[in-house]
Amino acid sequence: MKSSIAEAGTIEKRKLGNSGLEIAPLVLGGNVFGWTADEPTSFRILDAFVDAGFNMIDTANSYSSWVPGHPGGESETIIGRWLKTIGKRQTVLIATKVGSDLGPSRKGLSKDVILRELEGSLQRLQTDHIDLYQSHFDDLETPLEETLAAYDQLIKQGKVRAIGASNYNAERLSQALKVSQEKGCPRYETLQPHYNLAERSQFEGDLAGVCQENRLGVIPYFSLASGFLTGKYRNAADATHKAREISVSKYLNERGFRILQALDEVAERHNATPAQVSLAWLMARPPVTAPIASATSVEQLESLVAAATLRLDETSLEQLNQASG
Repeated sequence: MKSSIAEAGTIEKRKLGNSGLEIAPLVLGGNVFGWTADEPTSFRILDAFVDAGFNMIDTANSYSSWVPGHPGGESETIIGRWLKTIGKRQTVLIATKVGSDLGPSRKGLSKDVILRELEGSLQRLQTDHIDLYQSHFDDLETPLEETLAAYDQLIKQGKVRAIGASNYNAERLSQALKVSQEKGCPRYETLQPHYNLAERSQFEGDLAGVCQENRLGVIPYFSLASGFLTGKYRNAADATHKAREISVSKYLNERGFRILQALDEVAERHNATPAQVSLAWLMARPPVTAPIASATSVEQLESLVAAATLRLDETSLEQLNQASG
């Protein structure tokens, strides 16, 4: 039985920088698959997401290595089994990452690590190519030339379509783009920054400027601040003993409560939820192509995808900007 969001109709796609990829304005985060969403639940969420007209799924070779007993790759494995089940690989864009610390021989962005980890991701995802392969974290010990040359090899082999960076600062991203130009290597076409209504300072300013100047696609992660911007964590008791307790506790302060109040007021005016408003705010930010958000149930997903058709007026956008400034 298909989810009701399948009736949403055609979702308008956006160009993801100069990557050649076109994506719907919301990317599904795969960090919960194999962690807080088991395989059957993950399959239902993935089915509903694609049925509703959305097309990019973001994961990483390290998801969910933070769970005791998990070596990493659990999310990719579930997505791969789902891809094999639906038989529609050409309609889905897969974004994954390399570079997290998964052990002495499985960390960083050296050529050996990238080539080896790519093969592991392809096997787990049960596919012959990755649409967007991203450097998960910057690696100061490996020359940028070596990293980009490894990606060049993979692109020429047809195993990767485009590359992106995550968690790079403005200076390093600029350096990487310069190396690509000087050495004739493929360049990072996307950035995946930590950016949301509660976390603005790291991205806005120089980093956003580099992305705009170079026409990079921007796909922010933690778009809902680990769930804080959904409005379900309004005091310490709400977060106690929850999976996201450590992540959301830092927002339970005067500024955080001010943001929640603004979200509540805007949501009421637009007959929406705080989560939908938070995502719609991101979608309206000039550098952003599509925020990444995860869901642990189809019902939760239904609420999130509705943000793609929510248009916030200038008064509401300014209210949110002021509250989170």
